[in-house]
Amino acid sequence: MKQIIEKHPLAIRWFHWVNFPVLIIMIWSGLLIYWANDVYKLGWGDITLLAFFPDSFYKALKIPFRLAEGMSLHFMFMWLFLLNGLLYVLYTLFSGEWRYLLPNRYSFREAWQVLLFDLGISKIQPPVRKFNGAQQIAYTSVIVMGLGSVLTGLAIYKPIQLACLCSLLGGYAFARMLHFILTIGYVLFFLIHILQVIRAGWNNFQAMITGFEIKQPNKTNPNT
Repeated sequence: MKQIIEKHPLAIRWFHWVNFPVLIIMIWSGLLIYWANDVYKLGWGDITLLAFFPDSFYKALKIPFRLAEGMSLHFMFMWLFLLNGLLYVLYTLFSGEWRYLLPNRYSFREAWQVLLFDLGISKIQPPVRKFNGAQQIAYTSVIVMGLGSVLTGLAIYKPIQLACLCSLLGGYAFARMLHFILTIGYVLFFLIHILQVIRAGWNNFQAMITGFEIKQPNKTNPNT
């Protein structure tokens, strides 16, 4: 007989589904801003091995000449991003959810096991629980990245008014580079997260929508 198991509380689902579109808008509006001064590349001196976003990329997405639109969207949604993140952290603290999320001394070893298992290199399945070591490290890292994005974003938004913060972050140029690197980190997290969701299957995905997971009966035991 199928079992319905409660998995994700409403608050976690709310924070998750608010944060996802907000981050998409933040990344998109960030691209509209970055276009006006796309200084980052892989290379040295006058040699460019890779430009992160070539002109064809900008033109295909109709990004050029939308700086004002990008700034207005970015500065509006950053407050929602900050509020949602702050409420999420407060919820994990007061609900005790942080106990499941924070990495422990076994998390990095377990994360390596998860990686090997997911790549098909190892047949040893990692322990099954609410959050495995890889998830603990990933989700905690995203919280730290969120704080970094807010601080670096404020520093490059108001470098004169927040001169002390800007200086603490290594100056305007370095703070802007950190902000860009963090954005690349979000994109990579999104890609890996989506692949993991696809790999985990529909049951795992719908649990983040409904809050419940359907446990299938054990076919080897007809009494379950």
